[in-house]
Amino acid sequence: MSVKAFELVPVIETLQLTGEKAQTKIECIECCGKDLYVGTSDSFLLLYTLEEKRDGNGKVVYRSRDIVHKFLDLRKPVKCIKAASALNRLLLLCDSCLLLLSMHDLEIIGGGPKLREISTFCVNENPNTNNPFCIQICVARQRQLRVYDVTVEKLIPVKNIGLPEPACGVAVDGSHICAALLTHYSVYNFDTNFTQQLFTYGRENFLPLIRRITKEEFLLSAPGGLGMFVNSEGMSSRPPIQWSYPLRALTYSHPYILGLSDDVIIVYSILDQQQKQALPFVGGRSIGNFDGRIYVTSGTAVYNLTPVPWEKQVEALLTDARVEEALELAQNANRMGMTKEQFQKIFHKIQQQAAFIYFSNGEFDKARELFGSGDVDPREVISVFPGLMPPSSTFVRTVPPLHGIADVNQLFNGNEEKLSEVKQFLRHFLEDHRETASFQHSLEVDTALLKLYAETYAPELEAFIVAGEIACDVKDCCDWLEKRKCYHALALLHRHANDHDEALKVWARIISGEYKDDSFHGLEFFVECLANLKEPELMWRYADFVLSHDQEVGVGIFTLRSTQDVNLDTVKPDMVVDYLHQYPKAVVKYLEHLVMKQKIQAEKFHTHLAVLYLEDILKKRKEGNEEAVMEVRTKLRHLLQVSSLYRVQLLLGKMNDADLHEEAAILYGKIEDHVKALDILVHNLKDFRGAEMYCVNNTEGKGLKYKHNLFHTLLAVYLDPKLEPGKKEEYLLPALELLNAHSGDFDAAKVLEIIPSNWSVSVVEVFLRGALRTSLHKYRITKVESALARGENLQNRFALYDLQRRSISLHETNYCCVCKKPFSDGSFARYPNNVLTHVACVRHNSICPLTGKNFKSLASLYSGR
Repeated sequence: MSVKAFELVPVIETLQLTGEKAQTKIECIECCGKDLYVGTSDSFLLLYTLEEKRDGNGKVVYRSRDIVHKFLDLRKPVKCIKAASALNRLLLLCDSCLLLLSMHDLEIIGGGPKLREISTFCVNENPNTNNPFCIQICVARQRQLRVYDVTVEKLIPVKNIGLPEPACGVAVDGSHICAALLTHYSVYNFDTNFTQQLFTYGRENFLPLIRRITKEEFLLSAPGGLGMFVNSEGMSSRPPIQWSYPLRALTYSHPYILGLSDDVIIVYSILDQQQKQALPFVGGRSIGNFDGRIYVTSGTAVYNLTPVPWEKQVEALLTDARVEEALELAQNANRMGMTKEQFQKIFHKIQQQAAFIYFSNGEFDKARELFGSGDVDPREVISVFPGLMPPSSTFVRTVPPLHGIADVNQLFNGNEEKLSEVKQFLRHFLEDHRETASFQHSLEVDTALLKLYAETYAPELEAFIVAGEIACDVKDCCDWLEKRKCYHALALLHRHANDHDEALKVWARIISGEYKDDSFHGLEFFVECLANLKEPELMWRYADFVLSHDQEVGVGIFTLRSTQDVNLDTVKPDMVVDYLHQYPKAVVKYLEHLVMKQKIQAEKFHTHLAVLYLEDILKKRKEGNEEAVMEVRTKLRHLLQVSSLYRVQLLLGKMNDADLHEEAAILYGKIEDHVKALDILVHNLKDFRGAEMYCVNNTEGKGLKYKHNLFHTLLAVYLDPKLEPGKKEEYLLPALELLNAHSGDFDAAKVLEIIPSNWSVSVVEVFLRGALRTSLHKYRITKVESALARGENLQNRFALYDLQRRSISLHETNYCCVCKKPFSDGSFARYPNNVLTHVACVRHNSICPLTGKNFKSLASLYSGR
């Protein structure tokens, strides 16, 4: 595909010489600044001064003026000219002679050739020298390559390289020389003497061409009409170029390779090796890049190949929808005279234009990537979607426009599948944009994203609103949500905008069935929202509404509130309890919350809850619902066990004739009426294990006497002489098991008084053995403790004796080692190492303030002696 990369501009349209030499032909040129040097076929060297201007249309025009012309008197064509501006010298090759001339007056330095028998030469554009007033050249002479450093007056030999064949072309970069011999190309390193032969070619009908491209990389003409890229190691890092015409010369101007044939100039891109432009040019003789300016010559004229600005080239490529070529050209463009920020701004605009082209073609993945890297204003993308831009936005599309899209409906001709796909693209693009650090234009972005979620009923809609970080147009979005019957999201958006009244109205209509929305989370969610309200007035307004639908769920408006709100005048527990009396289940739940969770230490709430439990048990018992009775009794027992704030006598009175023996036993235990409690457990419930655990639990942490009394009470209940004979037999086994299991918890003497006199020793043998073992153990422990106490007493007495047997003399010259003051009142403190201080100056009893020694005990002091 073609692109207009260069334009031909005449520089010297006709070469004019006075006298007999009017038919002379141009052989080569050199340009240095505004000076143009022309070498002719009959040994003339001409110097022109060029003036570059722009006409009224902005096009470049040249005016040339002949300054000096010199006849070299060698009667051969001038083959090559190279300028060394730092030296004010010209290097010229004519008739196999290398001449050194002055740049201004074209006079030959030294009066004659510097070197003879030279077939070709070139300048090292990347020399291995730090001298700014010296250039490096490579010349081909017979079967040799010679490297010279050139100064103002002379040539200094650097290196000689022998060749198997004479060289007809050379190019140099650093220490690497690429040479075209008669039959093949070779690369030489004159620092390391390394030689790498490349490929061969035929001698007939083949013109070897060499051009340096970048550091250590060359472009060579090859058989088969190819252009081969090679590096200093003989490898190729780019695909070859297929020449469209046989070439006689070539040059390089990034990112283009320019080849000259007899009738045309061909332009190739180094990026994709494809032909980009062909300019007709008959009779071409040479082409070259002279400090960024490209000149091409015919036999009688010189033209400049003026590059079309890369911005215009990119614009033309984008117009032809050649996006990848445009981006590649922009990335590799010559940015001379442009700051990094300026280029980045232009390149971003190119990326944005390219992204819209991909977007128009339905290539959404590529478009999304370029929209992101091009830092596109998301409003530009939103604006092509009808209805998504909020009315309150002040956005106006970029001028000049980045695209020609009216809207996506027109772009895709109403194709539903494509429209669905493009909206999915927009959704992902906006989500990505919100995650970037440079997130801007939240009003438009959030409004569009919310509308997209609502349009597809996406599950992300609720999370998007609830996140609380959106800045959409609330009124516009509310209208959109209501139109699409997204009522739950509508209420959430009202709440996000702090319009709680409207939010609650919408949710109430959903609960009552006026609105239908499957995404709503039900009454529990509504109750939670009411509980979190800072305005209790709204909560009370909807209290009857939620409690009438479900008492146990509805009471959450009070139980789920923050504990900081409990003391507010409008939600005090007393007020709430009074209000909830009309809702029996709710008041129980609320009291459970106060007592069990908030741990409120108020007798009225504990008693009230217990009474409600009792009433509920009696009610359910009448209904015959035993399962429900057991559930409530479990709650009641738990309350009676963990709480001690209820009115026991009141509850006992309400339990008369209620057949709630376990609960009654717990209540008797609370008032320490253990006889009645154990009597109920043993005689009414037959719960012998429960009676035993009752004693264990109630004696935990109590003294031995209290423990003896309680276990004796239980034993007395078992062995009550007033029991009928049949009952006595029934309780005999539990009594013996109690004695045997807890022999250490009884006073053996008291037990012998309680048990019937007709029991034989064998009946209580196990108990007696256990009691005896416990008694002996206690006796031995007491003896050990007594012996240890005597030993400790003896040690303390010895320590006291040791301290008292030493006299301490306190003189007027003694002073405190801490404050350095004398002892005035006779009181002092002494450390084990005889250091004395005031009592008030003691900082630590076991650390000497003078030496820092730590005396943990007197024993450690004695052991150290």
